[in-house]
Amino acid sequence: MGRSTSRAALPAAVTIAVAVALAGCGGTGGTGLSGSVSDSVSGSAGGPPGSPPTATAGGLPASPTGTPAGPGTPVSPQSLQAAYEQVITAVLPSIVQITTREGLGSGVVYDTAGHIVTNAHVVGRARRFQVTLASGGPPRAARLVSSFELGDLAVIKVDDPRGLRPAAFGDSSRLRVGQFVLAMGNPLGLSGSVTDGIVSALGRTVTEPADGEGPAATITNAVQTSAAINPGNSGGALVDLSGRVIGIPTLTAVNPELGGGQAAGIGFAIPSDTAVDITRQIIEKGKVVNTRRAALGVTVQTVIGSDGLPAGTGVVRVDPGGSAARAGIRTGDLIVSINGTATPTTQALSEVLAGLDPGDRARVELRRTDGSTTAVTVTLSELPGAG
Repeated sequence: MGRSTSRAALPAAVTIAVAVALAGCGGTGGTGLSGSVSDSVSGSAGGPPGSPPTATAGGLPASPTGTPAGPGTPVSPQSLQAAYEQVITAVLPSIVQITTREGLGSGVVYDTAGHIVTNAHVVGRARRFQVTLASGGPPRAARLVSSFELGDLAVIKVDDPRGLRPAAFGDSSRLRVGQFVLAMGNPLGLSGSVTDGIVSALGRTVTEPADGEGPAATITNAVQTSAAINPGNSGGALVDLSGRVIGIPTLTAVNPELGGGQAAGIGFAIPSDTAVDITRQIIEKGKVVNTRRAALGVTVQTVIGSDGLPAGTGVVRVDPGGSAARAGIRTGDLIVSINGTATPTTQALSEVLAGLDPGDRARVELRRTDGSTTAVTVTLSELPGAG
């Protein structure tokens, strides 16, 4: 999509002493983000303990008279601040800090059994963790249940779940651009931090930087937000003013024209509907059994042309008996486009497939090893999960 992304986890070597330097890193290019809206409003923390959020289903606080505010209805600064304070008081105890040998990130308490949802890149290759509650106290031991790297989600389980307060998850399909949201997590190791903004855009498809030799995660239907997301926020919560988690903050945007510096006010969160679906599968089945993602049935790599630029996606393996094999795709073929959309890189290919569903028919343009071109129609299969 012409932009780059930076994960928002915090490496172990980073300390608070370099927080100012890090504030300008992590995040994505501003190109190709048509239809975005960006704004922020100020709020404060520390509402009365136990106060429930006062907001309508659309995320707008009630007016001073108690009547739900609607479009065009003025909202006083006092009522907005009160809504912020109440939501923070209600939700922040459900946000934890997850620490591994490599670094730290955030997580959201999912249930009273001790399950916590976070990003796969937060847990990395670790199997054991230390979890610190926002309310304080000594760290608690936790273990990995399963990680779904292709969607950048993971579930861990605390050995001692006593006192954990599960968060309420909302319906991300009902989000609207312009809704106020709060990002809660542990940026730069500053536990229990909150930033505010709005939903800037919906339905984004973003691909994370590849980690080692593994495939890069592609996030579909990502929620774009102007709320600041910094290293350490990964795996935390993006919350509406009804006090419900509507996203898992994961990425910030970097601007290549600024030398890879942060593009202010452009962050991305995995939608809550996806997070809940994957989390339920992991808890109930021990792994993701239904990714709901389309696949060609090939292993690919980006091929660089004689001009030094990406020339297409090269097929290095075709799954025997898979959809690509049945359509006649061969090892050595170069995938040039799918349904007319160019696929010069594996990232571009992943993003095109992310917009399709298993069972869809896709027209795949190929360049053969002899230089000839052809097009085949592939009935897409389902991307397999990983345990």
